[in-house]
Amino acid sequence: MDAKTPVAVLVLSGPVRPGEVAGWCARVREALAGGAGGVVVCDVGGLGPPGLAAVDLLARLELTARRAGGRIRLRDAGPALVALLGLVGLRLQTEGEVEQREPPLGVEEAVETGDPAG
Repeated sequence: MDAKTPVAVLVLSGPVRPGEVAGWCARVREALAGGAGGVVVCDVGGLGPPGLAAVDLLARLELTARRAGGRIRLRDAGPALVALLGLVGLRLQTEGEVEQREPPLGVEEAVETGDPAG
């Protein structure tokens, strides 16, 4: 994505209440329908301590975005939230991480001499 691609940013704040999930999903749909470039950035810095309610919200937002032809990207996700998402099998893109298909620049694989080819 380049600097000219429009991106919608939603600032999520906690604690997450079950009755608010539908409203957040509607905002994601609106952002993608309004030309958000296929990505909605969710600023999760204000969610508070990570828990299953936050995981449920983020899973539903990602599902909503994918159904609308887009995806979400997390901003300001702390290590505890990223670890919890990984524990439950929810792999969401976070800002500042390199996509899995693209190797980081300047990193080369080292080969030990004497290692069998494999």
